[in-house]
Amino acid sequence: MKQIKNLKEEKKRIKTFILDTNVILHDATCINQFQENDVVIPLTVIEELDHFKRGSQVINLNAREFARTLDSMTGTALFNGGVPMGKGRGKVRIGILRGISNEIKEIFKEDTPDHRILSVAFELNKKAKNNSIVVLVTKDVNLRMKAKALGILAEDYTTDRISSIEELYSGKKIIEDFDDDLIIKLFQTPFELPAKQILKKIDRDSVPNKFYILRNTNRSVLAYLDQEMENLHKVDKNIIYGIKPRNAEQTFAVDALTNNNIQLVTMTGKAGTGKTLLALASALHVRKFYRQIFVARPIVPLSNKDIGFLPGDVQSKIEPYMQPLWDNLRVIQDQFPETDKQNQLISNMIKDEKLVIEPLSYIRGRSLQRIFFIVDEAQNLTPHEIKTIITRAGEGSKVVFTGDIYQIDHPYLDAQSNGLSYLIDHFKGQKLYAHVNLEKGERSELAELASNLL
Repeated sequence: MKQIKNLKEEKKRIKTFILDTNVILHDATCINQFQENDVVIPLTVIEELDHFKRGSQVINLNAREFARTLDSMTGTALFNGGVPMGKGRGKVRIGILRGISNEIKEIFKEDTPDHRILSVAFELNKKAKNNSIVVLVTKDVNLRMKAKALGILAEDYTTDRISSIEELYSGKKIIEDFDDDLIIKLFQTPFELPAKQILKKIDRDSVPNKFYILRNTNRSVLAYLDQEMENLHKVDKNIIYGIKPRNAEQTFAVDALTNNNIQLVTMTGKAGTGKTLLALASALHVRKFYRQIFVARPIVPLSNKDIGFLPGDVQSKIEPYMQPLWDNLRVIQDQFPETDKQNQLISNMIKDEKLVIEPLSYIRGRSLQRIFFIVDEAQNLTPHEIKTIITRAGEGSKVVFTGDIYQIDHPYLDAQSNGLSYLIDHFKGQKLYAHVNLEKGERSELAELASNLL
């Protein structure tokens, strides 16, 4: 009974959330996610946002959008008691503190934006009454540790974080001891089976466009469940623009990528599994259905350094980040002799801008009508960035996201909070969507060994 009483008392306690700059740059609508609790924006955060207001990246758009939101809250209440955010919700206010508190100075010495934000949380925590809790919300793990060292509660921003990476949809299921007569039927015209009765017994988690490996001791077959979940269809191993799938998952990927009824595809897998190569080859294979092929990737510099530190002009700075895409295109081109029409076609498409490889920030402003749009390294995108890209897809377009959710270069994202994981988790079961997780590396025996051992 005492435990239940403590839980009820905990729920009654109003929380005050102090937001770090990176939370706002991650989600411009974040102040709407704290229910009946109060939100404090340290003045230092406003100053930091000012540095991000110019530019075309999503973080720049978020900085501007958040500034407009605060500006719409007229009057001086924003700097005093706070502005109510609506019925059943708390208040939002700007937290002002002159300099850094002495306690923070004694421990951390340097006067930095992080330490100023920490000071606001520290002072509010000291003044907090028994019925209130102060929580610093930041995506910076080091700042969270500093806060906890000072006795301040600190949390990551988890609104768009998936619950479990282990349970993330894989896009396929292996069914052992499958009825041999049914497998034989899938090899016969019309290469399909009524799915309802079959899957009712063996896969209660069936969704549209899910792939299956059906096998027994005698034989096996690859199949997928159609959009209406009525029939299982046999999946053939097709060669696409000179590239032949080497395993079941690659065969599934090609099927989804070349199926014009599927408008959104995600592919995950470690380095060397063929994600980008298959996406490019499939785009070339179905090019007649699209006006252009766009291939893009986000620029996340190593060691979190801005590309400005690199020598040369803008094109020279971004070239190293785009090189892996050109390398994959070269692999496809090398499947054919230089005099072959298929080889020359790729060169002509690049020359005529029918095939465009550029940084994602360059692509965002373009019209996506009848575009085959491939976004590589999508694990480095936030959920909001993923949403921004998909919502720009016009009629007749197809969007493909590829990435490794365990290989993230973004300083404030991880396997559970990145946009690719979020997309897979939320789009599972949609008729226009298919997902494939590529498991086996096919780059080389050495690359596969290194990926597994190192």
